[in-house]
Amino acid sequence: MLIRRPADIPPSEIMSREAYLNRRQLMAGAAGLALAASLPGTSQAASLATVKSSFSTDEKQTSLQDVTNYNNYYEFGVDKTAPAAHAHMLKTSPWTVKVDGLVGKPAEFALEDLISSSALEERIYRMRCVEGWSMVIPWDGFPLADLIKRVEPLGSAKYVAFETAYRPEEMPGLQSMFPVLEWPYVEGLRLDEAMHPLTILAVGLYGDKLPNQNGAPIRLVVPWKYGFKGIKSISRISFVEKQPVTSWSRQAPDEYGFYANVNPSVDHPRWSQGTERRIGEGGLFVKRRPTLLFNGYAEQVAELYSGMDLRKLY
Repeated sequence: MLIRRPADIPPSEIMSREAYLNRRQLMAGAAGLALAASLPGTSQAASLATVKSSFSTDEKQTSLQDVTNYNNYYEFGVDKTAPAAHAHMLKTSPWTVKVDGLVGKPAEFALEDLISSSALEERIYRMRCVEGWSMVIPWDGFPLADLIKRVEPLGSAKYVAFETAYRPEEMPGLQSMFPVLEWPYVEGLRLDEAMHPLTILAVGLYGDKLPNQNGAPIRLVVPWKYGFKGIKSISRISFVEKQPVTSWSRQAPDEYGFYANVNPSVDHPRWSQGTERRIGEGGLFVKRRPTLLFNGYAEQVAELYSGMDLRKLY
């Protein structure tokens, strides 16, 4: 599929979030304080008020039960329920994120410093799982662009590479004699993708701190891409000149491309990507819904891929 640059990108995705969660109607003004209080080492709660983002969808949200019990996080097991059962073993405090590579100001940030220096937002995003399922998840986080600006990328930096923590003693999936992937888990974005305002680093979920099985304490969220791009438990971010190797592209390049943009015209070799089921909506017999190009965020992100053949660069 050849994507042309649109003449204009109307903000059709900017929707009201007044109909959020019933339990939060009494807590909206204090959501940021609650999140701050639940995060380890955070002492500047007053500066962490979470604001509602204009990028959110008004679609019905997936239940917290489903969001926290249907997870792909192979470091804790290959079954969808394994992360919820085993991820409590991961120690998320203290936590640091090393930022290095082609930047003017490399640093190692404590998690609480990243949070206290960022404006946290509540963002309800459609999220597409590669296996034909989707969710609508309320994330709490901040734009990745905020961190990128702090470290001042050099002109030679074209990509951003991410790495998950590698802790075999806390991640039972890493102890297997027959590993699913080459560890640690690594992912990457083009720099302009990383700078896009839809791309966030999430530190919370449903107004509470991020559960371990969902990628605590800090993970990537890129809502127009398939779920495997959303690397969890980030320990390192590197700025590089060449396209970085990514875990699933290295493991199965004919199935998982670097870009991983949601595209109903490009099927996975073992299943169609043309339709999807929303998790929590009626089980296997519920009517499937059409998959939307870029997961419905085409008006925001199509210009990033102007002139690219997305059938080849999948």
